[in-house]
This record gives sequence, C-alpha cells and structure tokens, in this order.
Amino acid sequence: MSDRTTCAVIGGGPAGMVLGLLLARAGIEVTVLEKHGDFLRDFRGDTVHPTTLDLLDELGLGEKFAALPQSRLEEVAFPIDDTRRVVVGDLRRLKVRHPYIAMVPQWDLLNLLAEAGSAEPAFTLRMRTEATGLIREAGKVAGVRYRTADGGEGELRADLTVACDGRTSMARSAADLRPKEFSVPIDAWWFRLPRKPQEQASALTPRMRRGSFAIVIPREGFFQIAYIARKGVDARFRAEGIERFRQGLTELIPALADRVDQLESMDEVKHLDIRLNRLNHWHVDGLLCIGDAAHAMSPIGGVGINLAVQDAVATATLLATALRGGRVDTAQLAKVRRRRLLPTILVQGLQRLLHRAVVAPVVNGRKAGPPKPVIALMRVVPKASFIPAYLIGVGFRPEHAPEFARRQPG
Repeated sequence: MSDRTTCAVIGGGPAGMVLGLLLARAGIEVTVLEKHGDFLRDFRGDTVHPTTLDLLDELGLGEKFAALPQSRLEEVAFPIDDTRRVVVGDLRRLKVRHPYIAMVPQWDLLNLLAEAGSAEPAFTLRMRTEATGLIREAGKVAGVRYRTADGGEGELRADLTVACDGRTSMARSAADLRPKEFSVPIDAWWFRLPRKPQEQASALTPRMRRGSFAIVIPREGFFQIAYIARKGVDARFRAEGIERFRQGLTELIPALADRVDQLESMDEVKHLDIRLNRLNHWHVDGLLCIGDAAHAMSPIGGVGINLAVQDAVATATLLATALRGGRVDTAQLAKVRRRRLLPTILVQGLQRLLHRAVVAPVVNGRKAGPPKPVIALMRVVPKASFIPAYLIGVGFRPEHAPEFARRQPG
C-alpha cells in the first residue's frame, strides 16, 4: 500500500507530536507514525519546564494541561545535614509566567497533544505503525516505509520526512548520518518508591555520599528516583541482587529505609545507558533529524524533552512556508540546525561540565558532596540561585509558537 502526505513525522514523542500539531495548524498535511499502541511508557522525560508551559499557553492548551494531575518543582536543593539544606536553583526567582517545573507523566502530555491534533483536518496520527526504512528517489529521501501491528507493510511518500525517533533513530542510521559521541562517565537507574503526604514535594533533591549519588524527584503519590553510578556496572548490580541495591539506597537516603522493601526485584530498576552525542549535519535532501535523533542528551538537568520541543517549534516556524509551497530544499533544512545548534552545544557543554565536576567525583568515591565553592556562594549570595534556575528553566534560546499555531483557550 502506498499513500502520500506533505510531511511525514517518525515518532510520536514530544518533538514529533508538537511538530505535527504546529504544521497541521498551518494547514500543512502531516502524518505522525508511532510504533506503539499507546503512550504508556514509564521513566520518560516527565519534566515540563517554564518555556514549554509558555508554549502550551500560546497553543491554547495551558488550561487543559493545568488540569492534569501533576506536581511542581520550584527549587533544586542540596542537603547539608539532617536538618539543613542549601538552595542552588530557585525557579521562583524567574520572571516568567510559570516559575516552576511541572512533573506530569509524559503520556498525559502526549495524549493532550494528540487530542489537539485530532481537531485539525490536516493532522493524522497512526499508532501501531513502525517506520522501517526510507524511500529514496533520485538521490532524495521521498518518504518512509512502515509496518503495522498486523504485519502489513506500506509506503508513505512525503515532501519532507522528519526523524523524531530518538537516540536510536532508524531514519538517522538509514540516511548514514552518524553522531559524534562524547564521553559519559555515568549511567542512571530509574525506579519509584512511595511518598508520604507530609514529605517535601516542591524541591528536586540530589543526594550524595562518597561513592553514591541519587536524584529524588517528588511526584504525585511517589518519589521518582534516579540512582547514578559509574557506566558499565549494570551487570554487577543485577548479579548482586535487590537486597544489596536496597542496602546501598538506604545508606544514601536513610529517610527511605522504611519503604525500600517495596522494590521487590531488580526488574523494577530500569537501566538507562546515558549517551551524549550530536550530529554534525542534521539533514540530507528530504530528511531532517531533530530532538534526540539529532542530539542525545544526558538526564542531568532534565532538559532533553524541552530542547526537543524547541527544535520542533523552530522547525515548524522555519519550514511552514516552504512546505505549503511543496518544496523544501537542503538550504532551508540547514536553517533549522543553524538556529538550534548553539543552544544544543551550550546545554551539552554544561552537562559535560556537571558530569566531570559534580557527579563523577562522587560516584568514583573522590568526593562526598557537591563542590564546596558552589555551596558557599549560594549560602552567602542566595540570589545567585537565579542562574542555575534560568539555565534549567528557560535555557539559551527559548522558542515561541508561530502566529499561525496560536489559539485562545477553549
């Protein structure tokens, strides 16, 4: 089976769904291919930062998003001892409409975007449809081959194909676009534990002791925890078993000792092989990579989802006119990379610095806490907490919805 669209989007994650919605609101026929049957996948990027909250307002979706079950992070704070802590990032100091990070299951956000897209005649979302290869004609990518859940195969031809299929992007590999890999000394292990109603729910709290590091994220009814350790030790953790993992967690975060037995097996501890990379070229003729397909990010700072969304907004803003005309050339595709490259480089550079200066010394046993000069500065000059808050919450080049995509709430 073969059919046609103006823009084929591979991947129904945040970047793909935002791009699909924006292009459809520009009157451009767009088809999003998502290989899963739903969006229910745990431990995805659930942080929605102030810039993305502003975007949702501009799209007329702010009120519906606010109605979703969520928790809010207003600060990042390091504990000094059992009773004291120092705030290193205070989002309440930001002069923005939403001075906080909203913690919302990613599937709720994607369902909201899918619902908004379904109201647009030019928008099509195909679930259970996996992109399997690229169509090439006369040296150009002319669309995508796909397979449905029942084993059926087909072709979707398009003036432009956009790869939003993550850091293991099929489209990127098929186009022989190879990212430059940066060394990453750490991996993450995600899991959840119950949270009591009286426990602090507005602060992101990194926990450190010599050889151990974890980030405790308050969510509605539970803590989402990222346990950080040296890269390459997942097999050892699983061989040692859940009892040893619980013991290490209790030593790091004694306050959770009364509930670590809720982790019944290592199957509940999801390993993330942290990658940090970036394409030199984000496109070939007929194909554009954005989000993690163009630049895989570390979970440090939780900025990956928001950077991907901003890529999508820039793509729609820069390419809508050309797509309406039915022809997008490589010079126009290159504009997306030029606009988004500097923010990407700066964020990745900051993450690499945090890996080296903050996280790696702790997990390697050389230090037992964050850099002392940083803590001293924040204690003496509390207003300095604005800087990390701005870098995390706003970033280096926030994007805003183009006029054609803006709507009033309703």
